[in-house]
Amino acid sequence: MTTTPESRRGKGAIVQDPDLPPVAVPEAELERESRWNLPKIILWAAIALLGAVAWTMLAIVRGETVNAIWFVFAAVCTYLIGYRFYSKVIERYITRPDDRRATPAEIREDGKDYVPTDRRVLYGHHFAAIAGAGPLVGPVLAAQMGFLPGTIWIIIGVVLAGAVQDYTVLFFSMRRGGRSIGQMARDVLGKVGGTAAIIASLLIMVIIIAILALVVVNALGESPWGVFSVSMTLPIALFMGLYLRFLRPGRITEVSLIGFVLLIAAIAGGGAVAGTEWGQAMFHLDRSVIAWGIIVYGFIAAILPVWLLLAPRDYLSTFMKIGVIVMLAGAIVLVRPEITVPAFTDFAFTGLGPVFSGPMFPFLFVTIACGALSGFHALISSGTTPKLIEKERQTRFIGYGGMLMESFVAIMALVAAISIDQGIYYAMNSSAAATQGTVEGAVAFVNSLGLTGVNLTPEMLTSTAQSVGEESIVSRTGGAPTLALGLAHIMHQIGGGTAMMGFWYHFAIMFEALFILTAVDAGTRVARFMLQDSIGAWIPKFREISWRPGVWICTAIMVAGWGYILILGVTDPLGGINTFFPLFGIANQLLAAIALAVVFAIVAKRGRSYVRWLWIIGVPLAFAAVVTITASMYKIFSPVPAIGYWANNAKYRAAQAAGDGSLGAPEVVEAVIRNTSVQGTLSIIFVVLTIVVIVVAVGSAINSIRRGLTEDGEDAAVASRRFAPAGFLATRAEREIEGQWEAHDAANGVIRNPAGH
Repeated sequence: MTTTPESRRGKGAIVQDPDLPPVAVPEAELERESRWNLPKIILWAAIALLGAVAWTMLAIVRGETVNAIWFVFAAVCTYLIGYRFYSKVIERYITRPDDRRATPAEIREDGKDYVPTDRRVLYGHHFAAIAGAGPLVGPVLAAQMGFLPGTIWIIIGVVLAGAVQDYTVLFFSMRRGGRSIGQMARDVLGKVGGTAAIIASLLIMVIIIAILALVVVNALGESPWGVFSVSMTLPIALFMGLYLRFLRPGRITEVSLIGFVLLIAAIAGGGAVAGTEWGQAMFHLDRSVIAWGIIVYGFIAAILPVWLLLAPRDYLSTFMKIGVIVMLAGAIVLVRPEITVPAFTDFAFTGLGPVFSGPMFPFLFVTIACGALSGFHALISSGTTPKLIEKERQTRFIGYGGMLMESFVAIMALVAAISIDQGIYYAMNSSAAATQGTVEGAVAFVNSLGLTGVNLTPEMLTSTAQSVGEESIVSRTGGAPTLALGLAHIMHQIGGGTAMMGFWYHFAIMFEALFILTAVDAGTRVARFMLQDSIGAWIPKFREISWRPGVWICTAIMVAGWGYILILGVTDPLGGINTFFPLFGIANQLLAAIALAVVFAIVAKRGRSYVRWLWIIGVPLAFAAVVTITASMYKIFSPVPAIGYWANNAKYRAAQAAGDGSLGAPEVVEAVIRNTSVQGTLSIIFVVLTIVVIVVAVGSAINSIRRGLTEDGEDAAVASRRFAPAGFLATRAEREIEGQWEAHDAANGVIRNPAGH
């Protein structure tokens, strides 16, 4: 925890109140804790050795099958090493946190948006907000290319890129009062770069939230069990918010256990309700109805106080998310399923797979998206989370650590997808246009692909659907149903047999819907903050985030934007997720490039001692820029209709002009023309804005380095008057300081309640 004069230039020394216990662990104690001893050396040598063996088994020693256990070991060992060593380098040389400084949550505490929040609860809130559909959908779709390329990018990419972005954006936003990435861009890059970043961020946010919602719609469509269980999570979350706020403040463990019991009851009850006539009538909903329900939900959730629905539901869902992923990892270790999917499939090289089209470079990276690097996270890291951070050193645990957990979700999703029969995988993830939405059509289509070892039969599809309590699993695109089936396939082998398949399948569907809805409502809230600030440049009243008319107007605008794209996706005849997800992935990665570009410029301005470490930001920025700009060029200029938006648009326009009905009914052709026009136009806008931001950011950084400027642009330092540990578990020194604070508070009659919400 090094504090240099450069990091506090012009702010003056931080003077702590002498009547208070320490607000930070002394530097000498931090140095003592970081020293190496023999037990530590043995532990980390063992972790490194196990990780090396696992990677060897996956990447080099490959037979006809590979045991899924090696995916778990490779991921966990790499994450541990990355967190212990690489994130520490970032903390020491780039962010340089100082717990003597008060955070915005402490300075501006208002009980609504700025609330000092217990680090464990905030980790849950942050993880729930960032972990939407991306880590579930992207890896499942990327399984089309084989298991190895996705595994490498998900695990290595998160350590060197994704977690770096999340951590640094969170820290620098916190140092600037919780400003959004668009606001920071405007401050750092000036009018041109800042305006481009704000417009790009808002438009990309619309696409991202729409696709997240589309995954929920596809998972719950015509599934009364799933609709009932997910619907019940809303009153459960409201109850938890009220319970923590008024009935039993601070009783986090207590309310978590109550919420968990209620969730299990909702899942079990969903099966019973779905078996009744009234349950079928009430909860067997068309996808369009569900879409409109999510649009209404998104508006209401984004304007409610954060403690009432957003934070408690996020915490509850995180409790479930992390629990399920750890449970799945444990089940994989016990069951040790053999993976028959090859390391690389032919689709990785031809680029013409049935799930999505495009060559491995760059489309593997933009398809996996959130599992390794996600621009959406930059919006959360500069949206709600920096306004809730209690102490500066907690940013590494929440920012870097939260992203590692999301990557682990992505690896588990990939393993679940490749653990089921390949024929069933392609039947579930190919569009209805390819399978005709029927068992017979799916069998004919999948068997026509000529895949080695794949011989799909109608009985395989019907029996699988029956075992999980669904009418059909054909063309259940979006990744969520595939992950649910994979989880059920693995978990039923632990106990209960095939009779438990239905429970585990719908348990996973509810778990995934919780995952995604938290990102929908948090994303809408962040988008509202950004839009309020942007309009506030002309109408200052809008910058008051508590001004109700401004809140409602901006929320309505953003919900209308992503709601329109959601309806387009639901009604898309080519399968909304199949055609819109590439745009989602590209837009998401372009936003990541924008976020990294802003951080690059910020670090360059902090002073000469930071410049030598600028490569930590520059490497992922360069990679993200090359990948996303290349992918955008493919989607804009490719003459192959399956890849290029405008090529596909021209194909359907020609058919429409010639009266050719071979591509579908007139309304189908019209829908494809409309959707490809929207997608192609947005692709051009996104890539142009991103290039502008990157060029301006790099130019700003070069100018700062040449002129030796030291402009941190941070808010003035204010002395903190509270203490909290930095990580999940308090160290010995932190426990001692906590004891001093407890004694001080008891002597002075002070009751502290770091928000459990």
